[in-house]
Amino acid sequence: MLDKIPNKEEMNRMSSRQLRTLAQDIRRFIIEKVSKKGGHLSANLGVVELTMALFMVYDPPKDKVIFDVGHQSYIWKLLTGRKDGFDTLREFGGMSGFPKRRESSCDAFDTGHASTSVSAAVGYVKARDIKQEDYSVAAVIGDGSLTGGEAYEALNNAARLKSNLVIILNDNQMSIAKNVGGVNRYLTSIRTGRKYNRAKEEVRETLNTIPKIGSKVARAISDVKDSVKEVFVPSGMLFENMGITYLGPVDGHNIRQLKKVLEKARELDRAVLIHVLTKKGKGYKPAEEHPDAFHGVDAFDAKTGKVKGKKKTCWSDVFGSWIDGAAANDPSLTAVTAAMGDNVGLTAFKAHYPDRFFDVGIAEEHAVTFAAGMAAGGMHPVCAVFSSFLQRSYDQIVHDVCLQDLPVIFAIDRAGIVGNDGETHQGVFDLSYLLPVPNMCVMAPKDRTELVQMLDFAKDYHHPAAIRYPRGEAADLEGFPKKPLIYGKAEVLRSGKGIAILSAGTMTQTALEAYEYLKEKEIEATVVNMRFLKPFDEALIRELAENHSLFVTLEDGVVSGGFGEHIAAFLASGSHPVRTVTLGIPDEFVPHGDVDSLKKMLKLDALSVAERILKEQES
Repeated sequence: MLDKIPNKEEMNRMSSRQLRTLAQDIRRFIIEKVSKKGGHLSANLGVVELTMALFMVYDPPKDKVIFDVGHQSYIWKLLTGRKDGFDTLREFGGMSGFPKRRESSCDAFDTGHASTSVSAAVGYVKARDIKQEDYSVAAVIGDGSLTGGEAYEALNNAARLKSNLVIILNDNQMSIAKNVGGVNRYLTSIRTGRKYNRAKEEVRETLNTIPKIGSKVARAISDVKDSVKEVFVPSGMLFENMGITYLGPVDGHNIRQLKKVLEKARELDRAVLIHVLTKKGKGYKPAEEHPDAFHGVDAFDAKTGKVKGKKKTCWSDVFGSWIDGAAANDPSLTAVTAAMGDNVGLTAFKAHYPDRFFDVGIAEEHAVTFAAGMAAGGMHPVCAVFSSFLQRSYDQIVHDVCLQDLPVIFAIDRAGIVGNDGETHQGVFDLSYLLPVPNMCVMAPKDRTELVQMLDFAKDYHHPAAIRYPRGEAADLEGFPKKPLIYGKAEVLRSGKGIAILSAGTMTQTALEAYEYLKEKEIEATVVNMRFLKPFDEALIRELAENHSLFVTLEDGVVSGGFGEHIAAFLASGSHPVRTVTLGIPDEFVPHGDVDSLKKMLKLDALSVAERILKEQES
C-alpha cells in the first residue's frame, strides 16, 4: 500500500481492515529503513496508528501538529510526502530524524529536546487567536516528557485558554529508559482506572436516553464528578483539577477510536488532554521486548534485531566501568542521570549499587540541584548527562553547585560533534557555558586512559568538576607515554618552534595529524594537549610565547566563548605579542550527518587545519 502514499481523503475512505493493513505496511517500511540507516525505532513503531489518526483529522500544513522531542515523527514525515527522504535518513545533506520547519511546511515546530511541545502549542494558539486565524493546534507529548518541569509550566497556562488546544499524552510507560517516579505512578493509576471511564460513559449514555429530563440530570450530576472520580481513581484527576478537560484512556492502536476522540476534542473551546495508551516498539518483537535498546539504534539486521558489526568500547563504557569500580571503595559516590542510565554507561552501577543510583526522569534541572543537595549532605555525586541536555540546567549549575562550591562531578557525555541527530544534539556549547563559571574545573581527555585519570582526579577534588568526552569508540593514542595528571597542567606531545597548536580533548588526534601534514612541508610545530581547559596551564603558555609567533587553538565546540578565546585573551594581555587563531565551530548550528563529513564541512579535519595554518603563516 506504500507504493503510493494515500492522502488524507483516501485514508478517511478506507475500511478498518485497510487501515490496519496500511499500519502494518508502515511498520515494515520503518523497520526496513532504520535497519539500514540507524535511527529511532521503538518510539516510531509505537505511534503508527496515532499518527495516522492525526493525519486523518488534521490538515497540515494549515493545522499545526507539534511532536515533543520529535524522534517519533518518522510516520508523520512519511504521510506528509517525504517517503523518498528515508533513503538519506540522518545522512549528511539528507532528511533529518527530527521535525524541521525548513524541511517541510508540515513540520510546525523544530523539536529535539523533551517537554517543549505544550509550551509551543499554547504559543501557536495565542498567535492564532490574536490574528483571528482559523486553524487547529495539537501537541503530542510522551509520559516520559511529563517529568520535565516545562511541561507543567505549559499545562498551567493551557488551562487558562478559552479556545481549542488538543494535547495528546502518548503513554507508553517509557521515555528512553523505563519511566520512574510519582508521575509514572499517577498515570498508572489512571491506566488501571478504566472502570471509572467505562462507568462514566455508560451513565451518561443511559441518562441521555431518558426523554426530557435525562440530559438535565446528566448536567446536574457533573457537579459531583470529582467525588465519583475519587471512588474509581484514588489519586484523583490532576488534569481536570487543573482545568484541562481529560479524555481517556484511549487505545492508541485503534485508529477508529483515536479518530473519533480526536474529532470530539477538536470541537471543544478549551484545552483538552487525550490520554492515549501505546506500546513502544509495537509490531517488531525485538523492539517490543527491548524498547530501550531500540530507542536510538545503529544499523541492524532486521530479521534478528542484532546490530551489525562488532561492538566497540565507547567512551560511555569507559566511564561506566570506572564508576562501577570506584564505588566499591568509596561509599560516598553516587550516580545521577536524567532518563539516560544505560546510554551514559550506568547499567552495571545501577545493578551493583541500586541505593546509590538515581534516575530522576527527564528533569535535568532537578538532577543538578538534587546532586547539589546530596553533595551538601556529605555525598559525592556524579551527574552523568549528555552535553546538549546539560545546557537545560545552566541556572542550577551556576547557583546551586558552583556558587556553593559543592563537589559535584559532571560526566558530560556526547560532547562535541555527535553526528546524525543534528542541531539539537550536537554537544558544542558546553565549554562556552561552563568556562565562565567561578569554581568550575573543566577537563577534556585526549584518550580513554586520560578519561580514567581525570575521573580519579575529580573524585579526590572537593570542588565542582566537569569532564567532557565525545560519542563513539574510545581508544588510546599510541606512541605516547602515559604521564600523570597534574592539576592545571597540559602536556607537550610534539616539540617545535614557530607554531603552537593547542588542542582540547579528542581534537588532539586531529592536531597530531595536522602536525604530520606540516612536517611534510618542512614546517615545525608544537602540539599541546591542554587536558585542563579551566584552569589552563598559564606557565606553559608563557613559555611557548617566547619562541612561537603563531598560536592555533583547536576545539570541537563553538569558538565564541570557547577555550580558544580564553587563550587569546590571556596572550593579548601578556608582554609577548603573539598572533592567535581560534579554530572551532563557527557561529552557526551544526546539521546532522556523520562526524567525518561534518568536520570537513566545518574545516576541522586534519588537512583543513594544516591548510589554515599554512595560510596564516604566509599572511
